[in-house]
Amino acid sequence: MSELTVEPVESVDEAEVPTGVDAPEYVLYGGKGGVGKTTCAAATGLASARDGTATLVVSTDPAHSLSDTLETDVPAEPGRLREDIPLYGVEIDPEAAADGPFAPDIDESEAGPGAGAAGTDGDMGAGGMGGAGDMGMGGLEELLGGGGHPLAGGAMPGADEAAAMQLLLEYLDDPRFDRVVVDTAPTGHTLRLLELPDVMDSMVGRLMAFREKMSGMMGSLGGLFGGGDDDEMEQGVDDLRELSEKIERLRAALRDPSQTDFRVVMVPEEMSVVESERLVGRLEEFGIPVGTVVVNRVSEDLADVTGFDEEWFVAPDTEHCEFCRRRWEVQREALQRAQSLFRGRDVKRVPLFAEPVHGETMLGVVSACLD
Repeated sequence: MSELTVEPVESVDEAEVPTGVDAPEYVLYGGKGGVGKTTCAAATGLASARDGTATLVVSTDPAHSLSDTLETDVPAEPGRLREDIPLYGVEIDPEAAADGPFAPDIDESEAGPGAGAAGTDGDMGAGGMGGAGDMGMGGLEELLGGGGHPLAGGAMPGADEAAAMQLLLEYLDDPRFDRVVVDTAPTGHTLRLLELPDVMDSMVGRLMAFREKMSGMMGSLGGLFGGGDDDEMEQGVDDLRELSEKIERLRAALRDPSQTDFRVVMVPEEMSVVESERLVGRLEEFGIPVGTVVVNRVSEDLADVTGFDEEWFVAPDTEHCEFCRRRWEVQREALQRAQSLFRGRDVKRVPLFAEPVHGETMLGVVSACLD
């Protein structure tokens, strides 16, 4: 077999590459794994920053590829990626879940049965929440419904999503950025991420009620024994109220199309269409509108999609190549199936490229397709 080589695209007409994007301050890309969410997020982030808009690109996918797509190291905390344009990036590290909102903060070497470690302000672990761990693990587990609840020191299923939610709450409120573009994890992870505001809100409400009750009890005991830690109690309740307010702001932002555009990315294949329909349906249940659907890897000519007429682009030959023709038929059937998904939404098409899609040049081409 002869060796296959792919020549890199050296340049495109800069006049054709978008400067800035027509999008609200939050843009989220979601969909089935492997459909090109990271590529779309990176392309949108680059285009957004090209007009001087301070833009943060966030990856919440545990299997990160943002660094590879942008061809630069993306840090675990927001950092500037380019000197010439205000482009910032962050790949949320799944290991951060250990310090996330559901991580227990108990020193088992010192704490006996029913004892919890004293938390510090802002610590959202079991011993955090302003000292919720002091009530004893049995009581806390009963308060939270039992079943080895993470705040009672058990393991937290979906800790990656919990860490991502905690950091999203922080980044979406960060005044340094005018726009935040989010590359979400595959569909199942994304839905669990979107469920977390309700889960956390419920937990915060129950813990706040508990803390209020404990505050009153401690006040009474303080009167009896001449002591009490009312200030710490009040600080813990205040911290919980602040978290609850942040959750509500995030929920409101995700539901407001003037603030957030949730873009579903799919490829023209039946299973991708089915999963995209399922995702859109669940998002609607959450009250989150989907304004844009991106169809990636379509067997079309670049000129038909963007107006580019570049010599380097090689379109699938659906007239003379039997394989290309059959693949195009499969895609056409999938696109026909997706008509109800497209109805009432802005549909963007990105062609199937022969070249690797990474680096500024190719991402500029993708951003033109998304423009």
